[in-house]
Amino acid sequence: MNTSEYLSIIENIKSEIKAAQYRAAVHANVDMLLLYHDIGCVINEHKSWGNKFIDNLATDIRIAFPESKGYSVRNLKYMAKFAETYPDRKFVQTVSAQIPWSHNIAILEKVKDPQQRIWYIEKTAENGWSHNVLIHQIESSLYERQVLADKVTNFEHRLPSPQSELAVQTMKDPYVFDFIPFRENMLERDIEQALVRDVTKLLLELGTGFAFLGNQYPLNVGGDDFYIDLLFYNLNLRCYVVIELKTGDFKPEYAGQLNFYLSAVDGILKKEQDNPSIGLLLCKSKNNVVAEYSLKDISKPIGVSEYKITSSLPDDLEKQLPSVEDIQKRIK
Repeated sequence: MNTSEYLSIIENIKSEIKAAQYRAAVHANVDMLLLYHDIGCVINEHKSWGNKFIDNLATDIRIAFPESKGYSVRNLKYMAKFAETYPDRKFVQTVSAQIPWSHNIAILEKVKDPQQRIWYIEKTAENGWSHNVLIHQIESSLYERQVLADKVTNFEHRLPSPQSELAVQTMKDPYVFDFIPFRENMLERDIEQALVRDVTKLLLELGTGFAFLGNQYPLNVGGDDFYIDLLFYNLNLRCYVVIELKTGDFKPEYAGQLNFYLSAVDGILKKEQDNPSIGLLLCKSKNNVVAEYSLKDISKPIGVSEYKITSSLPDDLEKQLPSVEDIQKRIK
């Protein structure tokens, strides 16, 4: 049976099965975290009994439930810390339970500020970060770079709300490209090629919603050829994003060049349903005052950030990213 009606029925059933499996997994995670929280509360109520209490508890649980995992002395101590850090059971049920236990422990261990903890929990749930990716984001100070950084843009004056707010939230300063092998006197093209070679890690650093469309992307304007360093499409912003790399300090003329590229992209590539294209200038360093004055009378939405090339990135960077083909289908 290959009728359109039958195929539609099959797709609907498959979607319902997947949705039910997801709900079951989320429900199981909520139940487990609430159990761990309750056990942690009991341990904390009997602190006066000392470490022997936790040792005996781990042993007795193992004897009673030999097939069960997750009740080692170490994990029981994590449960106690989890319950102490989040005394509100409702918070555990609605916030902490959005992500797996191992992710919660990573945040407990590496993030001290309560607001930052909530932010990392929500971003992990939103982006589906693996355990290793979450740790990398924390260790690269993502919260400070994406939330606390004093970003230089003209988005507020060049983009309608809420796109302007979302564009600012998407931006980081600085960007950390620590998967690029550092060499003295690297040229812009060297950095660009290194980023493209590891485009999955580049997309991870740029953030959710980005899809790579090409480097040295050709644009023909009035018979003359021009080449964009890096071209992306962002599904959340529903617009093209043009990135220009500079190996030195920010210079005002860079904003004018990027403004021209954005005009060309809007004129040649942008479809009616797309939002205005956005430009991002990545420089080795910048003077914020100079950058702000440079963007003041620029007609297109542009942000200016620094980038850093540091040491190493964990091997296991798992992230579901849309392919170029997927993006091209969506924006046609």
